[in-house]
Amino acid sequence: MRLDQMVSVLRSKNAGPLVLTFDLVFPDEARFNHVAAAAEALRAEVARRYGEALEHVAVHIYRPALAIKISIPRKVMSGDPGDRDVYGAQQHVPLLGIEL
Repeated sequence: MRLDQMVSVLRSKNAGPLVLTFDLVFPDEARFNHVAAAAEALRAEVARRYGEALEHVAVHIYRPALAIKISIPRKVMSGDPGDRDVYGAQQHVPLLGIEL
């Protein structure tokens, strides 16, 4: 199943000027558990899709909220010349089609 079919929320935002974070919030435990169990595969796919080294991709599983947070370094610091998304709010699109 594709990631965008499993989550109720999938968004990106800045976590400071140098880090981009993705929030995945799930509507039920079954979907959350499915993705949490595949966290390493998800981490590797995020690294591939964003051109990051695996060690730069952090995945944080937060079971009480049925949520997973993924963080990667920004390629361009927020607000620097060449930054096309100051808030990091439009960077989640490559995650939509991930199959898990």
